[in-house]
Amino acid sequence: MNSKGKLFAIYGTVAVICVAIISIAMWLRPGVQGSPNTLVVNAGKATEEKWLPIEKDIEGVNQLGEKVKLSDLKGKVVLLAEFFAVCPHCAQRNGVEMKAIYDAFGSNPDFRIVCISVDPANDTPEKLEGYAAAYGADAKNWWFFNAGDEKKVHEYLEHELKFMGIRERRDPADIESNGRFAHDLAFQLVDRDWQIVGKWPLADARSEESMKRQPELYEELKTHLYGRIRTELAKKPQTVER
Repeated sequence: MNSKGKLFAIYGTVAVICVAIISIAMWLRPGVQGSPNTLVVNAGKATEEKWLPIEKDIEGVNQLGEKVKLSDLKGKVVLLAEFFAVCPHCAQRNGVEMKAIYDAFGSNPDFRIVCISVDPANDTPEKLEGYAAAYGADAKNWWFFNAGDEKKVHEYLEHELKFMGIRERRDPADIESNGRFAHDLAFQLVDRDWQIVGKWPLADARSEESMKRQPELYEELKTHLYGRIRTELAKKPQTVER
């Protein structure tokens, strides 16, 4: 199956309750920059097949300044998200969601959350540590990750992890209201075999526009995400080569 088919199948996975993102056509073409406020609408069919193995690694530091690699978490079930410390949407929309997920699954020794900064020049370990403290995040199981080079991390997020394109805002008023970068607010789940098994746009589903059109969508997506995390955690860990 070609790359576009695999990417479309991820949204089929997310759509266990027949949902996906209207801008999937943009996401199928890496490098095309999409809106972080994508409307969620009905789409594909449920599937439990695995897609998109992560083939390349990335190094950086966590909120404690410790050198880490994403591959250090192979064998764990990992929730991935993009963020930057001054992004109002990360705090107001995704922060609440991540804290709830952390409270639900953080006690499981095989569960991890990784928030990857799209603004590594400004997200110093000191800032990341303060951000983590605000959410009660322990670096043992919730990383705020800085990869050090903006171009490198943007390319990795788009082309390796298949998040939507990151767009730098230029209008000062827009930057003041929304932060420097427009980025994907969806969560991605990585299984123990280091494959992305689905993408859940909870923040988009909870947007005012989406709640008017599909008020049930948010709870359906959330229920499916939590169920999929439980399913992946229930699978027997395999011997992992690092």
